[in-house]
Amino acid sequence: MALLSRHYGLAGTVSTLSSEVERTAEVRLQDGRRLILKTSRRPEAADSFAFQAAALEGLDGTSGFVAPRLVHTGGGTRTFEDAGVCGYLQTRIDGVPLHRNIPSANLLFHNGCALARLDMALARVEPPAKDRPVLWQIGCWPWLMSLDQHLPAGKIADHVRSAMADYSDTIAPKLANLPWQVTHNDPSPFNTIVTAQGIGFIDFGDGGWNPRIQDLVIAAGHMVTNPGLPLGGAEPLIAGYASVTPLTALDTRLLVGLMRARQSALILINYWRSHLFPEDAEYINKNVGRAERGLAILDRLDPGAAEAAVLAAISSHQPE
Repeated sequence: MALLSRHYGLAGTVSTLSSEVERTAEVRLQDGRRLILKTSRRPEAADSFAFQAAALEGLDGTSGFVAPRLVHTGGGTRTFEDAGVCGYLQTRIDGVPLHRNIPSANLLFHNGCALARLDMALARVEPPAKDRPVLWQIGCWPWLMSLDQHLPAGKIADHVRSAMADYSDTIAPKLANLPWQVTHNDPSPFNTIVTAQGIGFIDFGDGGWNPRIQDLVIAAGHMVTNPGLPLGGAEPLIAGYASVTPLTALDTRLLVGLMRARQSALILINYWRSHLFPEDAEYINKNVGRAERGLAILDRLDPGAAEAAVLAAISSHQPE
């Protein structure tokens, strides 16, 4: 509470929330308001917090989605540094995380619409440190196969190797032809909030400079759960996104391959991180099972069938 008092002139109670690298805490002020305080002693956190705070500031006043609002310090700065601790303060979004909702087609369609509007807003934001090295950014993917020693033997490892080989051979050479911008880079069901005001997005810590389609790749990849559908149930989310930001021909051609590569990146990184930090394995692996199931479903599609499935999804799904 000393940091809150010195830098924001606020008082209340603090409770720690789950997180890996940053220390994330909920602040309950005496007047009943709830805020989120992020702090860290890691040197690299200063760049991450500078990016996150500037991105949130840039999103203030936009519409079509919900995002936390940055709370400036008493001195008017976005972030603070204090005796080796850096951090920033934001408002808290009230709602239910998407992973706790039943993902109806209508909900997923509106999720896709909101995500496209978020990306439209982020395209106008120029935060510092947008090119900082983040393991999840697409530029880091080529070396991730060096982590495959941590994969369990079997079909999952085979699916990962196949997806990453396809990415390296046929997708990566075409990435320069896609439009690039600042993206959220982790709109997972844990970071997507269903609120009374609409779909909200939290945790911009992995955000950075990526192909515009990257946020759709990630969000849709998490929704591939039904083996009875060509894209596993991600169809309405893709359709919602495309209804706001139409996909280019190259977007359509590469989408499923990028979804498979991102699912594989998630699997590789989290098996490796759970090996390094076994005490945090449950939190680290919260999305791994979903990615493994989704990758197995998408592995059935050859490039032609994948492109046809995306086109069919865009043309057939409409909101209720």
